[in-house]
Amino acid sequence: MIKLVVFYEKPFCAANAKQKQILRASGCTLIERNLLEHGLEKDDLRMFMGESAVSEWFNPAAPAIKNGEISPERLDEESAMELLMGNPILIRRPLMVIGSEKLCGFDADKVSEVLERYVEPMPKINCMEKGCLE
Repeated sequence: MIKLVVFYEKPFCAANAKQKQILRASGCTLIERNLLEHGLEKDDLRMFMGESAVSEWFNPAAPAIKNGEISPERLDEESAMELLMGNPILIRRPLMVIGSEKLCGFDADKVSEVLERYVEPMPKINCMEKGCLE
């Protein structure tokens, strides 16, 4: 039995590299996906955000956030989703799928709690699917 995590990241992100290292050290097997080319539909992306505030959906280090072009705390849900879909660099990362749960951002306590609930056998993966070898 293994702990399987689908991990949507920004390639070459140092923070994501550290997070993946933590997950692997805790016995997780990762399926890595490029967040900038995620291919998610709006409703699918929305499921990662859960009940968190709209402002929590955004990566505070994204250039448009840092320089004040976008103020996430002023956005409604629909406007926020349009921005995230159009510019994935704005999405707080990583996005993770653990079992049937979807998480946005790396809250170590929350990740640990979710991992404790899901220890699953390795699924069969069709590596001809888009993104499998990314």
